[in-house]
Amino acid sequence: MVGGGRESGAVTDTQSAAISTRLNWLRAGVLGANDGIISTAGLVVGVAGATTSRAAILTAGVAGLLAGALSMAAGEYVSVSSQRDSERASLEVERRELAQEPEAELDELTGLLMDRGLDRELAREAAVQLTERDALKAHARVELGIEPDQLANPWHAAFASLVAFTVGAVLPLLAIVLPGPSGRVPVTVSAVLVALALCGVVSARLGGAPVPRAILRNVLGGALAMAVTYAVGTRLGTS
Repeated sequence: MVGGGRESGAVTDTQSAAISTRLNWLRAGVLGANDGIISTAGLVVGVAGATTSRAAILTAGVAGLLAGALSMAAGEYVSVSSQRDSERASLEVERRELAQEPEAELDELTGLLMDRGLDRELAREAAVQLTERDALKAHARVELGIEPDQLANPWHAAFASLVAFTVGAVLPLLAIVLPGPSGRVPVTVSAVLVALALCGVVSARLGGAPVPRAILRNVLGGALAMAVTYAVGTRLGTS
């Protein structure tokens, strides 16, 4: 019974980890797109406040898009690489301890399973079976909260951030350069606020947070950014 239950539990843990990983990536993608929208919108609206030159606005917008996307990608690569290095180091320590003190590690795994609600006899039996099947994976999951077969890939993370930011940045860039001079700022502000509201809905759904609050926070943040940069651009352009 224990073996069958633990087998089913192991599959469930793996599936749960996979779902959690996908949700984290999706959430990161939404946040990356959100950053792309706000930062690029603030930049192009500010430049539009200073000049009516489509070429100048487009140049600034493209430069901001590239700089922001590459910065996001580099930051995500460094962050995930550090996390991956830490996880690998923890796994190496666990591998060494399992080789040097297998009985102590078995006792530790038993205690961890007891902390999760199993009685001593059942926890011991489960610990023995898990250790016989894959001791390192058992300790990684139960003790460290790590899925050894699903360590984050920094290159994937960097590419995902770059794409998400770029997708978000394209909207305000197109909205500012396609209309005529008199309609650029109103069209961009409207498009950006709608996009930010949608991002707020998606991020709230993914995180289980209240939707109205997420929308309000997103829209107010974007509106403030555009208002400040437009005021500065108008002032500098006039002077």
